[in-house]
Amino acid sequence: MRVITGKARGRKLSAVEGLDVRPTTQKVKEAVFSAIQFEVEGARVLDLFCGSGQMGIEALSRGASFCVFVDEDRRSNEVTKQNLAAAGLFKEARVVRMDYLSFLTGSKDTFDIAFLDPPYSKGMAQQALPLLAEKMSDGGVILCEHEEQDLLPEEAGGFIRVKKYRYARISVSAYRRKQG
Repeated sequence: MRVITGKARGRKLSAVEGLDVRPTTQKVKEAVFSAIQFEVEGARVLDLFCGSGQMGIEALSRGASFCVFVDEDRRSNEVTKQNLAAAGLFKEARVVRMDYLSFLTGSKDTFDIAFLDPPYSKGMAQQALPLLAEKMSDGGVILCEHEEQDLLPEEAGGFIRVKKYRYARISVSAYRRKQG
């Protein structure tokens, strides 16, 4: 894994070892950032279920102002911190070791972009989406990676799915605030 572009371009990122972690593929990461390329500069970002932190690090590299990385796994937090240090982006970040429900119900932060990549087929995305919608700015976007067969809601907490990108067995659903 590498940072695609920006101030940390080309920096190699480590991944958490083990079968329960599956980093976002380079193809999916490139497509997601292509879709939001004009929204990243200056954005406040959340990388929920961050794993190695690669999505938030990519956003910081591309000019996001700040990113909160959340994962309850100690190894994921350690690897995320190592990757932030390797990319020279530690000052623009906060790494939180906490389960997603505790974070979403307790945090006072507001975000412009949220990356959500929970374990597949466990209902975590369905639980997290309405809570996450409450933490988003008016023009914010939630990008949720999931397996193609996972049924995600069309609407969650005032956000509606505006686009679903498909990459073989992986999909990314984009949610934005419902207008009107």
